[in-house]
Amino acid sequence: MPKKAGTLKNNPQANIQCPTEGLFHQQEEEIGRLTQVINQVQTAAQKKPYAQALIDAVDVLLACQSYDQENLNCRLCRNISQLRFKTYNLVVKAGGLDDSRRRSAKNDL
Repeated sequence: MPKKAGTLKNNPQANIQCPTEGLFHQQEEEIGRLTQVINQVQTAAQKKPYAQALIDAVDVLLACQSYDQENLNCRLCRNISQLRFKTYNLVVKAGGLDDSRRRSAKNDL
């Protein structure tokens, strides 16, 4: 059976123990939900608002005031969050290009 995309909690090897009262796991639930929606919609333009919401959820993790460079869990959370931030920024940009291309095609008619 394939794993659910976008959620680390289903992968026992990626179990981050957040020292900040479960901030990672709270955000991970929202990130997983948004990832599933993004994977279900068809066009980049449709994915764009969900990708932006996912970036907002990731920003909460990147802005964590309790980040501890010495804590492996904190470093994993930060690295995963940075990767997601970069990935979903590309989705937002692609959605913008899709919107722009669609407007341009209408103007050409």
